[in-house]
Amino acid sequence: MAEESVRAFTKERASEALEKAVRFYREQVSAEGGYLWRYSADLARREGEGKATDSMVWVQFPGTPAVGNALLRAFESTGGPLYLELSRDAAHALVRGQLRSGGWDYRIHFHATGRRGYNYRVEPPREKANNTSTLDDDNTQSALRYLMRMDKTLAFKDERIHEAVQYGLERLLEVQYPNGAFPQRYKTAPDPEAFPVKRAAYPESWPRAYAGHNYTGYYTFNDNTIADVIRTLFLAAETYGDARYREAAKKAGDFILLAQMPEPQPAWAQQYDAEMHPAWARKFEPPAVTGGESQGVMRVLLDLFRKTGEQRYLEPIPRALEYLRASRLPDGRLARFYELRTNTPLYFTKDYQLTYSSDDMPTHYGFITSDTGLDTIEAEYQRLRALPAGALESPEPPRAHTMNEDLARRAQAAASALDARGAWVEDGRLKYHGPDDPTRRIIDSRTFIDNVGLLSQFIAAAP
Repeated sequence: MAEESVRAFTKERASEALEKAVRFYREQVSAEGGYLWRYSADLARREGEGKATDSMVWVQFPGTPAVGNALLRAFESTGGPLYLELSRDAAHALVRGQLRSGGWDYRIHFHATGRRGYNYRVEPPREKANNTSTLDDDNTQSALRYLMRMDKTLAFKDERIHEAVQYGLERLLEVQYPNGAFPQRYKTAPDPEAFPVKRAAYPESWPRAYAGHNYTGYYTFNDNTIADVIRTLFLAAETYGDARYREAAKKAGDFILLAQMPEPQPAWAQQYDAEMHPAWARKFEPPAVTGGESQGVMRVLLDLFRKTGEQRYLEPIPRALEYLRASRLPDGRLARFYELRTNTPLYFTKDYQLTYSSDDMPTHYGFITSDTGLDTIEAEYQRLRALPAGALESPEPPRAHTMNEDLARRAQAAASALDARGAWVEDGRLKYHGPDDPTRRIIDSRTFIDNVGLLSQFIAAAP
């Protein structure tokens, strides 16, 4: 295969490589149809965002929904029933991990000992067990979107998948706050009386030292939490024709309008308390206006306009762009955090003391961010604003797969890289096994997803 020319790489060869890789991942790597992030090459050690056993799977990307989506793309590209079967297995693994609160934790246990710690829907109630669904890191949202895709692919005939999606979406509607926001995590619906609808405002004062508290119920933009919920709700509306999901997405957009800070800082915070004041989250996430998440918020507003045609979603963008451009650091980038009212950039020292200096920052978090998105956001804003009334484009049809030399070369390289088992093994370490872990070669779900996508695309484009 190493000497094989790109022109000689055939659809049949790609199909053989795809099936070999997929069978290995399901038969040797998977736990009950679900998947983790990384594995040692010999499969002796496993991890998601933490150590894992061979009876655990992960939900966050690149876990079970992401691998399941890759398998579903393989089915769509090839029509092979194997890929539909294995993508259904991934969906059923998620169904077994759905909590009574309606969503998912980051991990799913399949061994009886681990499962006793969770209030899974498919088992008798465990009132004292973990029942916290998380919207952080596109966790519950990605699981719901994948299950919706599977539900539609299966013509809504798999009762377990269909019922889990409907239950999860109903709970998601229930936990939306009166102002349209969503929390980072949830168990039950909020008390409306405790969450009055207000506009964002500056607190009279705020603590400069982190005191530690439960921030999971705050109105949260961090890690694209609300953006991912909005995307999920629009997909639900399109999949099931239920207007409630579209209205909930628009209501979340209305929260974005409420959450724009007043002058002199008309952008957004990472999270807000019930009084609509920017608030502390983790020890390195202070009450502040953010140069990072604010860019993501504006992209969501653009998407809301594309989906609805409602001009109010465009209205906040010019003020935010002007403010962010005026807030650039001397090197042209943006600080992640700007002090409330003064707009002074905020940083942390390595021992997590709040400071105005960037000389001693921890390296695990981006306290300085790019502003390169501002020009793209403005260009799209200007394009959308100039459209004649009622002239919003209908969604583009799916692009047909076209063959080209680059696709063939990359697909061939992916097929050539498989070992005798059908594994893509690469140099790497396991992040959560400590400095003494001997692993130097790993199997990574990101690589599996990428390469399955390449082979699927090549097969679909080949004559």
